[in-house]
Formats: sequence, structure tokens, C-alpha cells
Amino acid sequence: MGYYKHDTAIVESDSIGEGTKIWHFAQIRENAKIGKNCNIGKGVYIDRDVTIGNNVKIQNFVSIYKGVEIEDDVFIGPSATFTNDLYPRSESWSDEDIVSTVVEKGASIGANSTILCGIKIGSYSMIGAGSVVNKDVPKFGLVVGNPISLKGYVCYCGKRLIDKFSEDGKDIVLKCRSCGKRVEVNK
Repeated sequence: MGYYKHDTAIVESDSIGEGTKIWHFAQIRENAKIGKNCNIGKGVYIDRDVTIGNNVKIQNFVSIYKGVEIEDDVFIGPSATFTNDLYPRSESWSDEDIVSTVVEKGASIGANSTILCGIKIGSYSMIGAGSVVNKDVPKFGLVVGNPISLKGYVCYCGKRLIDKFSEDGKDIVLKCRSCGKRVEVNK
């Protein structure tokens, strides 16, 4: 076993990457795939068949249900919840009702956010705490609210992008005042 599991955690999956840490009272269901060097916080629930990449940090009490794919380097804040059924009913639920959701590389999801199924959260985007994500989030997009609205763009480092350098049709190149990187975003 190349990963750490707290004594109270329940791990039913055989696919946990080396260096991953699974903390108190977490539950990892069968056939879940978790990459290397992840940190799975207290009370996290990861449903069967969920895929999680490398270097993902999942804070306490997050729920990730079947149909969710999380790519590398993603941060998920405390008590965030992912859904997987657009029209849930207890008496008629089946796996056929599952609608997929993808969280792309480097995205950050704020505490207490709710992610409705069937969307894509773009790479290196940032979702503000308490947001209800009901539509796709563009790469590097900064979204907040219930429902979310686009408030701007963020850099790889997470800081807000302000300085516009060039515009070419739909693409805009922005420069980060914090780290100096230039980021191309699609409008």
C-alpha cells in the first residue's frame, strides 16, 4: 500500500495512487480511481467509478458522486457538493439518470459550492465560495453567485487578471500583475 489511510476511513477501491492521504471518516467506494499525491480530507465521500487525477486536494466533507471526473491539480473547498442527476426522484433512480461533470486541470472550487451535473469547469478557473454552478465555467474564468456569473479571469497563480495586452477576435491576452504570466482567454 503506497498511500496513507486513517484507521477510520473506509477504502473499497484498489486504485489509490502512491503518496495519497485519506483522512478521518472518509469513504472511497469501489472502482473509484484516485491519482498520486492527493489529499482527501475528513468526512469526504467519493462514489463508485469516480475518477480523480494527481495532486488533487479535497477539503473536509466534500461529496463527489458517480459521473464526476476531476483532472490533475484541482482544489475543492470544504463542503462542496457535486450532483449527478438533473431530475432526481427516489422511487425511480437508476444509473441511466447519471449526467457527467468534468473539472479540468488546475481549477479551484470554493467552500460550500454546489456543482450541478452536466457541466465542464474549465482549466485554472476559480469558483467563489457558496456558488451554485449551473453552467459551464470558461478556462481561467472567475465565477461567483447563485446562479454563477462571470466576474473576470484569473491567472495560473490564482490572482485576478486585469491588464489587457492584445485582442484578436475572440481571444484576449491578459497579464498577471502578481507573477507576470500572460494568459490567453476566449471571450
